[in-house]
Amino acid sequence: MSKVAKRLLTFFIGVPLVLAIVFCDYLNHLPLQIALGVFAVLGANEFYNMLTEKGVVLFNKEIVLIGTALLPFTCYIFILFGLSLDITPWLFISIIILFMGFECFTAKDFEHSASKIAYSMLTIFYTGFLLSFLSRMTLLPDSKYIISLFLIFVFMCDSFAWFFGILFGKSTRGYVAASPNKSLVGFAGGILSSIGCGLLFKYIFPEIITVSNVNLCILGFITALSAVIGDLIESVFKRSCGVKDSGNLIPGRGGILDSIDSIVIAAPIFYIGYNFLF
Repeated sequence: MSKVAKRLLTFFIGVPLVLAIVFCDYLNHLPLQIALGVFAVLGANEFYNMLTEKGVVLFNKEIVLIGTALLPFTCYIFILFGLSLDITPWLFISIIILFMGFECFTAKDFEHSASKIAYSMLTIFYTGFLLSFLSRMTLLPDSKYIISLFLIFVFMCDSFAWFFGILFGKSTRGYVAASPNKSLVGFAGGILSSIGCGLLFKYIFPEIITVSNVNLCILGFITALSAVIGDLIESVFKRSCGVKDSGNLIPGRGGILDSIDSIVIAAPIFYIGYNFLF
């Protein structure tokens, strides 16, 4: 099966499955929360492997994966028991300080200490802390619809960017060194299509999405642009580590990180934008 066919098959199976998980809001979206925790740990594992293949020194893998899992897990526990989510950033800061202290008292050779602390924290921040903003969305009013709107923005941007890039983008490729096969036409097509799908979603659920069209377009634009940046930053990480894909778990997509890279960066931007614009 060709890569294009695998990608299309993954899209038509994966997107309905993800939306089905989102609409199961039992116990504050327990299935989604479990999925986020699994994706965070698997993504951290892939990122850790990419870095170590490059020769980067980090803390022990189990410690990093536990630190990553703590963030979405703790965020869900706070949500479940009605506690303030302000504690989540405090937990992240505490993990950083704990790792710093651990290095101070256990290391015998400090040649790689800065690398161990910095790259371990980057792994936890990138795959754990940023993804926890999707957990936060479960507290928003009509959360299953709002999360679906967010995923539509991201998925449609990614899919239509690929579609327009394949059909019309050959002459505008090579402008972004991080991903030279991607085109400016693809980026523009993905962002505009993402906004259009958001407006269509509002048309279907006008009693749920009550924000003005202007604010919805702004939210769609910043979310889709963040999704593009998320895709590009993962390309930067992969090129820096000298790998083509973060893994091979998802047919036609690569690894977990290759599939959630846009979501990871777009989630906090959508969450912040929603709170300002809605």
